[in-house]
This record gives sequence, structure tokens and C-alpha cells, in this order.
Amino acid sequence: MNLILWRHADAEPGTIDLERPLTSKGHKQAARVAEWLKEHLPADTRLVSSQATRAIETLSALSLSFEQDARVNPCAAAEDYLETAGWPDAQGSVLITGHQPSIGHVLAELLGPNPAGWSVKKGSVWWLQHRVRDGVAQTVLKAMISAEML
Repeated sequence: MNLILWRHADAEPGTIDLERPLTSKGHKQAARVAEWLKEHLPADTRLVSSQATRAIETLSALSLSFEQDARVNPCAAAEDYLETAGWPDAQGSVLITGHQPSIGHVLAELLGPNPAGWSVKKGSVWWLQHRVRDGVAQTVLKAMISAEML
């Protein structure tokens, strides 16, 4: 399976966390990353967003239908992300648009120990793949792309 993690793009500050929209810069970041994703996402990719406005607006840049799932809302545990995705046994690809530090904790769990978690830039995408080679389970980082790289 492929697990693609997309941290929401730059968002406005605010006191009601789930209602914070993207900034103008955030919309540009999301559009740039969405263009790259459109060229690379498998056709059967399941798209999931947190219920936060900034995540919904980020994923909306793909102009594809998606589901919202509270299990990937801000401050979710890495296990919630992995359960939502069906990692590592689900078939096909899943893209989750979510939040830091949760995405960093998922990366730490899948890529190796780092007590502080991994830092994930706003608007970036981390694409991981689970596979079995010669009977050994592996997690492969297929791509990491940030809006600044596009």
C-alpha cells in the first residue's frame, strides 16, 4: 500500500483551531503541491482530510472528492492516522491531509525512532510505501516534496 501524508498549507492564526482558513500563501502552496500530486497519484487513491478548514482547503486544491475523518484532526495520535489509512494491509493508496505534530509522529513510527518526532514543513507531502521483499516487511520513503521545491 502507499501512504501519502500531506500537511495542510499555511493557515491564518485564530482561536477556534478547526475553523482556521488558509492564507493567500497557503492557497498558493496547496495549488503547487496539488499540481505535482495530480501527475503522480494513482487513480484509485483514497483521499482523506481532517475536519479542520485548513486541511479541507489544502486537499480541495486537487479538485477531487474526498472524505473527512475526525481521527486525523489536530493532535491525533500516530496510531489514529495509521488506523484511518489501514496501514500496512490496505490495498491501493491513501492520501491523508492532516497536521503536525501528528504527521511527524507517524513518520517517526514508520521511518525510525526520533523522540521529538519528525518536523514536517507546511504544505509538504511525504509518500511512504509498505512492501514485503524476500519475506521482510519494509517501509520505503518514495517521495518528499514541499511547495518551495516546486
